Amino acid sequence: MLHTVGLGVVLSCLWLLLSGLYDNLLILSLGLVSVVFVLYIAHRMDVIDHEGHPVHLGWRAITYWPWLIWEIVKANIDVAKIIISPKMDIQPHLFEVDASQSSELGHVIYANSITLTPGTVTVDVDDGVLRIHALTKDAADGVKSGEMDKKVAHLENGDGGQV
Repeated sequence: MLHTVGLGVVLSCLWLLLSGLYDNLLILSLGLVSVVFVLYIAHRMDVIDHEGHPVHLGWRAITYWPWLIWEIVKANIDVAKIIISPKMDIQPHLFEVDASQSSELGHVIYANSITLTPGTVTVDVDDGVLRIHALTKDAADGVKSGEMDKKVAHLENGDGGQV
């Protein structure tokens, strides 16, 4: 039920933001009907779950995003330095790391976080093992350090795994 209510709130806010209509009662009523209809269809299709709409991550996600954004900024600067330098000091690496997350959602968040960070791309995820391509040795060492893995494990479980 929490996931359905959360999805309803998100859809309603999105509808209001995209429509920009707040004073016409007929239009607001039609928007409400459309949100309820989408919730009904989603419920009938059984697609409202903890993976499709992960409201259970809650406040942990709000603390994870600023950290991830900062990591993306730092990696952007590193990649820009490589591109600007006349020497173009790249050392491509393809390596594997084990993910400590316990669910597929955790693996997906970890893999996408690595891919969002410039200079690294998650190529494959199979049974908790991620195959990653890194542009430089430093980028590979950053992933191998395990800091992001611990942050995502904390995001997923809420345990004391925070770095």
